[in-house]
Amino acid sequence: MRILTRIVDGIFITFAGMYFLIDNKFASILYPLVLLIFTAINIEPSFCNFKIKNFKLRICAGGADLLTSFLISFSLTVIVLIKSYSLNSFYWWLSLLLSLIYLIIVFWNGIIRVYVTSVQLGINHRIIGLICGWIPVANIISLCTIIYITSNEVDFENQKIIQNEKRKNLQICKTKYPILLVHGVFFRDYKYFNYWGRIPKELEANGAKIYYGNHQSALPVNQSGIEIAERIKEIVQTTGCEKVNIIAHSKGGLDTRYAISCCDCAEYVASLTTISTPHRGCEFVDFLLNKLPEKAKTNIAESYNNALRKFGETPDFLSAVKDLTYESCQELNNTMQDSDKVFYQSVGSKQNKARNGRFPTNLSYTFVRFFDKENDGLVSKDSFIWGNNFLYLTVKGNRGISHADTIDLNRENIPDFDVREFYVKLVSDLKQKGF
Repeated sequence: MRILTRIVDGIFITFAGMYFLIDNKFASILYPLVLLIFTAINIEPSFCNFKIKNFKLRICAGGADLLTSFLISFSLTVIVLIKSYSLNSFYWWLSLLLSLIYLIIVFWNGIIRVYVTSVQLGINHRIIGLICGWIPVANIISLCTIIYITSNEVDFENQKIIQNEKRKNLQICKTKYPILLVHGVFFRDYKYFNYWGRIPKELEANGAKIYYGNHQSALPVNQSGIEIAERIKEIVQTTGCEKVNIIAHSKGGLDTRYAISCCDCAEYVASLTTISTPHRGCEFVDFLLNKLPEKAKTNIAESYNNALRKFGETPDFLSAVKDLTYESCQELNNTMQDSDKVFYQSVGSKQNKARNGRFPTNLSYTFVRFFDKENDGLVSKDSFIWGNNFLYLTVKGNRGISHADTIDLNRENIPDFDVREFYVKLVSDLKQKGF
């Protein structure tokens, strides 16, 4: 139905541009209606897509539909103009000009819509589209890629909305204790850029109550652990929730284990799920710290520390990094004894190829693989494992699931891995366990 509508739209757009080549009174009488339909197509190109639940998705769908109609109309217009070509015909040139005007309107209406609303296009496809727009053949390929990506995005996101609407009353993520999300090293919990991507909203849509660690970005494990312990106690005291379920990413998993074991927080924590946490350290970090000259390490650390101090932090870059070494994690594991009051589980993932990850894991993957074999671009499989249960996330093909993908940092829809639905099932399982 959708492609049929686009074909019909393409024919109307072509007909609108060919007005001066049509020697037919009946066609001339219908032309105002054609212009009206052309205007309607540009205002609401997805009028038949009544199942699209979200306004932003409708705009994106409309953009993809307009670009599809543009390609169809462009092809038809070229065929018609070639067959009716006359070098001395004033009306032929007038039709060419009119067709260009209509095609330009449709194209820019479509491209602006998808560029403004699409998440999955990313910066790379937007830049490629702008560059290839001036290169014959490459511009058609680029445009088809944009249509493919945005159309799939609309279908996927709309299905997720429908899915959440159907199970809304079930509240499958409404756990007994609220969820505390703890970020990893070199990041903060910001209001306008969520470290956890689209995950929190998905959990909340299914009944979860979400809190954030709000701790600093780069401190040694013991200091971060103290900050997290204070945050846990604050949540319990102000809400009366008794305990929290913690989901912690990367170094945040080590920080949280310290808070539970060494800061008298075990009684306030029902469960701890660590995501991509280097429980046994990262051997490549040992290598870097041993090989980098002291001056280089000091300069990097000072640059980071000075920058973050401007935001009111008191960072300690080198101490935070050193706590990720193999030796430091061994010492921490001896100190941070698990509590029998807390349910522990862990999650890790596998990045399959270096080139398919986003920055920085596309650069670090091969290096980490040399030391640690299977990894997510930063942490090895053996280092992930901790607790009563371990989940290892993998997908077929070259893409894989990187360290950043497990928290939806790039807001990317990965084939065969729905990160938001994974967290919904994760939290739903905590609910079923009584947490």
